[in-house]
Amino acid sequence: MRALLTALPLVAALATPALAAEPQAMSGEEFERYATGKTLFYASRGRAYGAEQYLGGRRVIWTFLNGECTEGSWYEQQGQICFVYDHRPDDPQCWSFYRSPTGLMARFENDPMQTELIELKQSREPLICTGPEVGV
Repeated sequence: MRALLTALPLVAALATPALAAEPQAMSGEEFERYATGKTLFYASRGRAYGAEQYLGGRRVIWTFLNGECTEGSWYEQQGQICFVYDHRPDDPQCWSFYRSPTGLMARFENDPMQTELIELKQSREPLICTGPEVGV
């Protein structure tokens, strides 16, 4: 029993660096600095998932890469980045964004077991939207 009590502080000390290495989610300010003025392309489970154009004023345009786009905005809430799209204003989609050596990684916090996105590439070019919300 004495050996166990002596070993517990050692085990705790060894575990602490692993906990400290846990990546920190980006704040709204960090995310805004990183994304504004860019179009980011995302993949999930090795497949193209979608792209989002980040405009000034925390406005966005999202597409599942099918030519159809939807506009919305984002805000920070409890350390998460939440998106509200114009066609579903009462259904915020909240994510945690993390920096990685290859770009962003995002975890869908509405269902963290479901969707994890990785940034495939980024561009300064706007999205090409062919419908259904394209103006005349």
